[in-house]
Amino acid sequence: MVSNKSEKEIYERSKELLNAPVEESVDYVRDLGEILRYHEWKYYIDNDPIISDYEYDQLFKMLESVEKDHPEWIFPDSPTQRVSSDLTSEFKSVKHLVPMLSLDNSYNETDLRKFDDQVKKLTGKQKEDKIKYTVEAKFDGGSIAVIYEDNIMVRAATRGNGEEGEDITPNARHIPTLPLRADLKSKGISRAELRGEAVIDKTRFAEINKQRGDEGKTLFANPRNTVTGGLRTKDPMETRERGTEVFIFQVAFAEDENGNSVLEKLDGHHNSMETLIELGFNVDSDVRKLCEGIDEVVEHCRYWEDKRDSYPYEIDGMVVKVDDYELQKQCGSTSHHPRWAMAFKFKAKQATTTLERVEFQVGKVGSVTPVAKVTPVALAGVTVSSISLHNEDFITSRDLRIGDKIVIERAGDVIPYVVKSLQDVRSGDEEKIDFPKTCPSCGTELERPEGEAAWRCPNTPDCPAQFLQRMIHHVSKDAMDIDGFGRSYIERFHELGWLDSLADIYRLDYDKIAGLEGFGRKSAENLKKSIEAAKSNPIYRLLNGLSIHHLGKKVSKVLAARVDHVLDLVDWTLEDYTSIDEIGPVLAKNVRDYFNQQKHIDLLKEMESLGVNLSQTEADRPVEVAEDAPLSGKKILFTGSLQSMTRKEAQTLAEENGAQNISAVSSNLDILVVGENAGSKLKKARDIGSVEILTEEEFLERIGS
Repeated sequence: MVSNKSEKEIYERSKELLNAPVEESVDYVRDLGEILRYHEWKYYIDNDPIISDYEYDQLFKMLESVEKDHPEWIFPDSPTQRVSSDLTSEFKSVKHLVPMLSLDNSYNETDLRKFDDQVKKLTGKQKEDKIKYTVEAKFDGGSIAVIYEDNIMVRAATRGNGEEGEDITPNARHIPTLPLRADLKSKGISRAELRGEAVIDKTRFAEINKQRGDEGKTLFANPRNTVTGGLRTKDPMETRERGTEVFIFQVAFAEDENGNSVLEKLDGHHNSMETLIELGFNVDSDVRKLCEGIDEVVEHCRYWEDKRDSYPYEIDGMVVKVDDYELQKQCGSTSHHPRWAMAFKFKAKQATTTLERVEFQVGKVGSVTPVAKVTPVALAGVTVSSISLHNEDFITSRDLRIGDKIVIERAGDVIPYVVKSLQDVRSGDEEKIDFPKTCPSCGTELERPEGEAAWRCPNTPDCPAQFLQRMIHHVSKDAMDIDGFGRSYIERFHELGWLDSLADIYRLDYDKIAGLEGFGRKSAENLKKSIEAAKSNPIYRLLNGLSIHHLGKKVSKVLAARVDHVLDLVDWTLEDYTSIDEIGPVLAKNVRDYFNQQKHIDLLKEMESLGVNLSQTEADRPVEVAEDAPLSGKKILFTGSLQSMTRKEAQTLAEENGAQNISAVSSNLDILVVGENAGSKLKKARDIGSVEILTEEEFLERIGS
């Protein structure tokens, strides 16, 4: 047993320690050590952590601070005195040629500059000197050590406790990016131990979880859990099937046939990585950079903190390493970490919090969405208090309950997402979440259409919540794009009785608005200008703003290109709709049913009488393209950062030259145009093989621009 306490007791004590001042007592040190050892076991062996990485780091630093002031309280089994362990009894243990240490962590620029000051002090450099640092991606996967002898891979092991790890050689042989043979002897290396990180790209992780969901299996929490489990699987083929890859990040040991070290001949860390690339190893080339001085290091770390989600693999920070091997030697190491390297950790993407209650919100087409209200928690730079739970099946599959401790993350650092509940720390007072049987807004009995996950209120005409959501959507950026007209105005004007239909938006009394508290003449005039401008919008915006179920902006453009007037759609049949490639039978029926109702026709005529445009505009018409256009009939996609134009400008150019823009890489894609820092789409296109890959310059040359 790693602890005599239950998981619930460990979790609650961890939270208590995080929210309390540091104590200076031997009992506090013992308690904190036990807590940290348990969390190490949950992270490295059980692959099911119950606190975030950031919270663990804070507890670790608390222990460090007390031990620094009271070295007499440092016990041999303190987490500060050894590397965290991932050893189990499943595999044979093997000793590393060189200890595999942890990294000291930083979360801000100040910590990085203190690290730079320490390096200069240890190496006798002056404050104004610029140390060369290699900065590279800190992959969020599983660390391994691989030994090559006479050009042949002879052993691979997990990190273990730093001194020894688990022999996973049979599994490692099934990792395609890890060479079984490499010509290290051509560089004078007879025997070497290389360090690497096993990872799974985000696309493959999503595919694995989709498959597990379809099979009714528990979903993996993150790519790290998936890959570390794959390294230890008893079936080596599963390591390969999970899409495991390895990125080498360090030459830890290298000697010639006489047993002499040849590490210094590799001329620094950055050059050693370039040498490995030359020999066929998979090494981080997209993120890694040789920096002149700490200012450049800070800038590069901040750049990738903003760009982390464009990278095809999960990275949770950057690793900053003194590049010169001689300076590394002068810096030395503690028992826990090298003094010549530091991890710059990105803002946490996962955190734990409490699910306090669930509210049920009704959307513009009646879909009822459960929204979790959680104890506010800081996550990736923002405070999260509300999280969508999507639908009833999502709640059931995760067995979520009111009062649960839950793990949340921000997918893409934008959308909060519930990863799992911590069921082992339940007190027994948690309450089951009951999905409503009737609409929370109008009381109508809910329906769940066959094949759909959402429950829906069928009372579309008279449900107050649906009406408000349709109004909010109508004025939104994707629809009529009425600048300055947001949710708060819609709700306020509706309460005052000024908005009872979409048409009312276009006959507001601006004198009354100017007299409202918080407004004024100028605010009212600005709103009037925005609404008057919206009246002249192309009709695809109006079609999208009608909230017809499944009809979005893209298909609205397709329809707008085929009619002279919106009301022409009154005469369309189902066959007219389904003859268009982008429209399936469900959407066809939804649009036909909308234009078959007299009240909708009357609404559109009323809006037209108020000045809203219902006739096709130049912006609605398809771009005229010559048959011999350079990209005629091609499906194209842009990825990465373009330098000479915006993504929208590039897509317009592609359309003008005959191409059709699509949104995903598949076998249907003809051309992928890649800008800087292209991510998983480039990799997937290469894997398909039939996709033509162009640079931005080659694309412009192709179209003669």
